[in-house]
Amino acid sequence: MCGIAGIIGRLDETNRAALRRMNDAMVHRGPDAAGVWMSTPDDRGWGALLAHRRLAILDLSSAGAQPMLDPVTGHVIAFNGEIYNYVDLRRRLESEGQHFQSSGDTAVMLRALGLYGPEAVKWLRGMFAFACWDQARRRLLLARDQLGIKPLYVVQSSDPNGNWSLAFASELRALLASGLLGTPRLDPQAVASSVWNGFVIGPNTAVKGVELLWPGQLLEFDGVGREVRREDFWRISDHAPDATMTEDDLAAILEEELRLHLASDVPLAVFLSGGVDSSAMANLAQRAAATPVHTFTLTFEEQELNEGPIARRIASAIGTEHNEVLLTEGHFVSNLEAALDSLDQPTFDGLNAYFMSRAIRDAGFTVAISGTGGDELFGGYPTFRDLPVLLRWSRRAGFVPRDLQVAAAKLATWPLRRSNQAVPPQTRWAKLPEMVRRGNDLLSLYQMASALFLPEWQRELLAPGFADVLTDGLPPAMRRRLHAETKGRTPLSAISVMEQRLFLGERLLRDNDVASMAASLEQRVPLVDHVLFESVDRLSDQARYAPLGRKDILRRIGLRGLDPALFDRPKSGFVLPFDRWIRQGLRKVMDQTLCDPQAIAPCGLDPIAVGKLWRTFIDGGSGFYWSRIWSVYVFIRWCHRNRVYC
Repeated sequence: MCGIAGIIGRLDETNRAALRRMNDAMVHRGPDAAGVWMSTPDDRGWGALLAHRRLAILDLSSAGAQPMLDPVTGHVIAFNGEIYNYVDLRRRLESEGQHFQSSGDTAVMLRALGLYGPEAVKWLRGMFAFACWDQARRRLLLARDQLGIKPLYVVQSSDPNGNWSLAFASELRALLASGLLGTPRLDPQAVASSVWNGFVIGPNTAVKGVELLWPGQLLEFDGVGREVRREDFWRISDHAPDATMTEDDLAAILEEELRLHLASDVPLAVFLSGGVDSSAMANLAQRAAATPVHTFTLTFEEQELNEGPIARRIASAIGTEHNEVLLTEGHFVSNLEAALDSLDQPTFDGLNAYFMSRAIRDAGFTVAISGTGGDELFGGYPTFRDLPVLLRWSRRAGFVPRDLQVAAAKLATWPLRRSNQAVPPQTRWAKLPEMVRRGNDLLSLYQMASALFLPEWQRELLAPGFADVLTDGLPPAMRRRLHAETKGRTPLSAISVMEQRLFLGERLLRDNDVASMAASLEQRVPLVDHVLFESVDRLSDQARYAPLGRKDILRRIGLRGLDPALFDRPKSGFVLPFDRWIRQGLRKVMDQTLCDPQAIAPCGLDPIAVGKLWRTFIDGGSGFYWSRIWSVYVFIRWCHRNRVYC
């Protein structure tokens, strides 16, 4: 687990200094070592510069240092992540006569890429983002893992006469630190996405012109930075395969998955929130490990959100070495600046992972396993229950003109819309007319259900023209991709893909990556794996989802040997007590920002509308949750912290 950066451009001191700034900006991603490498120049003095920050996990010796040069093929790589099937790949290459100096995964994937080129990317199973330079052909290959666990940001110069043409890094802030972007500007689509979703949906980023590489995509550039290849080496099928997967086969795959994720030459821990997903990971990890696994739970003084007691009981039943980390309001407020500074892009989530990651790292661990991904695979969210109902209702009412359906929905929600508070309720019930308006479009229904604000209020909140740059909160490229990947699927299967790509891929994974890496902790997510996804995709809807919301098949496989009564309680999210803390310890600092028009306007938001939001929240307005105002505050703060404005 590391950070990578690079430039294609003139091999001069200007670009070397830019590369050093990028690498220095990612010291948290790799405090164990830093490395840089520069290719031979061409006739114009151009070439590739690669940088790497190392968090040593496998092969702690100098043989695992990067950027790594392969002595056989001459290829050079800067790699972030873990390749979980590297032992099998190593055996395959050794059977072909290959030998390795390093015992880690980087040398194996580098040799495979050198011998077989981009085709070898398809062999990789894990979480990865890498840059591989072919010295003989003077080509740079960039790739990102199948489900987008590891990020990779890319920007191409708009100046044909400049001294660089391509730059990339593991974090957007590293590109900002490079100084190559001139005066960075906010992308209007990012502003609109943050207001709709609470985070920025790719492939756009908060900075105009910077691209987030698609999951499962590879790019190839020539020696002067011209794109010569763009390919999806893995995609989600547009229809669910035949239901040929059995529960026993899936159990074997998941157990093997956990075994692969335990590979580490440094201490390893497990996040344990007390829910089904994290408990299943802890239970399977304990079954596969030779010694007791260490589990960690974040606890609170606010007992209504405190999962400490139940997590303690589950850990005792599993047999782990359990640790509880108490996060008080005072500790949260005093460490808030550092936590918010960990956010690479604007997002209203991620701080719970930051505080947990910091505690685990402080306890001496370098790797932690998380249960992220189970709800998306097995239907744990309310969307799996609610959206098919709306879809069926819409189809049955198809004989009624859409305008009449919308009018009826407005009538049903009239009491909510008559509210005299500054901002009317923004609940799912208040969204009913907009949901009806979207009819049979499942993707639009999904987006409307998860929107932070109703469209009419988004228009009031955004600067003029910004509300029209997206359709239902999605960039055109993402909307096209999701329609393509869901067009032949059942509603439940389609919702799984949407949750996988959007909530998981664009929010949870990205937030978890930067939050854990801010603490120099590698977070592994066994339930986010393309082989596992393909396997689960071969279950029937009945076996995979029924009964909705319970994830019974994961319970049977992952919680084997545990008392089912431990998990027979309402589902609760792993969230911080934000509502109370915003009204108390955070109120002053948020008030200073949200009541300052000069702080708000440069960020593409309307100061008057933001003021209304803040007053509605403080006054205890109904149907107005903490996430609405928190997302706006974090977005404004991110813009000022990184000096990125419209």
